[in-house]
Amino acid sequence: MKPLFTLHAGEYLVGSHIESTFRRVNLWIPARDTGVDLLVTDRHNQKTLSLQVKFSKDFLVTHAEPELQGHLQAVGWWSLNREKLAASKAEFWVLVLQGFAHQSTDCVVIPRAALLRFLTRLHGKTGNIIQTYITVTADGRCYESRGLSKRERLGIASKVSPIPKARDLTPWLNDWTPVKRLNR
Repeated sequence: MKPLFTLHAGEYLVGSHIESTFRRVNLWIPARDTGVDLLVTDRHNQKTLSLQVKFSKDFLVTHAEPELQGHLQAVGWWSLNREKLAASKAEFWVLVLQGFAHQSTDCVVIPRAALLRFLTRLHGKTGNIIQTYITVTADGRCYESRGLSKRERLGIASKVSPIPKARDLTPWLNDWTPVKRLNR
């Protein structure tokens, strides 16, 4: 068996959140890489939930325009492999954004199949690597922002323009309902 304690920051943040918020679940870390980063079970270990966790540092301070700074909480960037996403054994993917300027941690908790559909609708079916930028606003909305103009980003961030439905990830932002269902 290889060393067990090789968690990355996102796995640690998600695991810590689950353990501190949901007292009636058990959290498991696989002993080897199975494509599942964390396994959550009910207190009787009868029902399970598998999670794949992806972390991004915050690009808000270093890459976002100054006029966006006050309207946004965090901006993350992921480079996802379409084939790995499609073949993933994890039921849910958790995209973790740790906002440094606002000292925040936000998670997009999304079913694997829904994430694949979302990204395919937005970025097409070609290419195996999907570059995705996710932005969390200061008022708790979330959208995929890759390819938007500065004007579009500012419009969404300042609420002048609504988030286009095709880019809206707000329903999955910090939605821990799958874990809540096990926490009985």
